[in-house]
Amino acid sequence: MAKGNGVERKSHAVQKGVSVMDLIFRILALIGTLGSAFAMATTNQRLPFFNSFTQFKARYRDIPAFIFFVAANGIVSAYLLLSLAFSFFHILRSSAQRTRLILMFFDMAMLVILTAGASAAAAIVYLAHIGNPSWNWFSFCRQFHSFCERSSGSLIGSFVAVIFMTLVIILAGVALARRP
Repeated sequence: MAKGNGVERKSHAVQKGVSVMDLIFRILALIGTLGSAFAMATTNQRLPFFNSFTQFKARYRDIPAFIFFVAANGIVSAYLLLSLAFSFFHILRSSAQRTRLILMFFDMAMLVILTAGASAAAAIVYLAHIGNPSWNWFSFCRQFHSFCERSSGSLIGSFVAVIFMTLVIILAGVALARRP
């Protein structure tokens, strides 16, 4: 009987450890998505053209893919902030299975939204850096260095958040597979 009790304690400790890692990964994903949304939303640059009255502007809201990127990161940030309450609940009650399953479903939906937004923005950033000479689209980043650096940095934060969201889903699967 004592041996079974030790196995139960070990299983409970593993479940609690998985729940704590879930919380940490959610917080890191929240930091990535929130930082990415903020960095992209505040990205703009002006270049003078001949005189100070005529200027070229580069703003995130001029490119629909960047607008989608900011919206997707904002939505996922809000979701992650709300899901922290469930993550705390799972630390306290590591045997809760239904809420973990529901959370896993929404985690997957948020991962899809986040990946779609980051991928759409990555395509535009790639075009801005490289261009497409066969279509006479020249590199946008030759002139707008600051704009391109900030948008590239926000992409890095978003793709890091994709990795953490993937780890959150894997942890949820592990927790559901290790039911007591």
